[in-house]
Amino acid sequence: MFAALTMTKIYIKNMACESCLTVVKTELKKLNVAFTNVTYGEADIKQNLSVEKKQKFNNAIKKSGLEIQENKQGILTEKIKILINELFEKPESWPKVKLSVYLKEKLGYDYNYMSNLFSETQATTIEQYIILKKAEKIKELILFSDLSLTEISHKLRYNNVSHMSSQFKKATGLTPSHFKKLKKLRNLRIDS
Repeated sequence: MFAALTMTKIYIKNMACESCLTVVKTELKKLNVAFTNVTYGEADIKQNLSVEKKQKFNNAIKKSGLEIQENKQGILTEKIKILINELFEKPESWPKVKLSVYLKEKLGYDYNYMSNLFSETQATTIEQYIILKKAEKIKELILFSDLSLTEISHKLRYNNVSHMSSQFKKATGLTPSHFKKLKKLRNLRIDS
């Protein structure tokens, strides 16, 4: 008879970028913890962690601003952030339904409950979190693509450039066109 493989999921706070994934994978390898998958906010490991290993892992990832999340409310909040972050990886594949419906379908909780929980644990609303994520994506698209502001606004599902500009300015203090000018100035300095 074969022994059943024990799989454990660890939830991790504040994972929002590729370097966070690298940190988690590196620290798991250092502790000789076998894992099958590491995604934003989650790590699937092939064993139960001892209290000692879990503490060592948590201490190691805390140096990078990450932390194991163990309470149910915190885990749900991280799942909300994961789903939103995944949408920004491929904005063109956003669901056709409202985000509130999408989150409810994916996570199985009432949206009002999730919204209140998110606000309590993150000190911001889901909507504000999305606006900040959109501002980050706008910056990324301005810096690393040749898309026009109109194309960016369509890609991120804004009704118009004016609405996108207004939200971007509230989040960053700059308009997207001013940010684009700063990019051009930076490129001119690099070229000369």
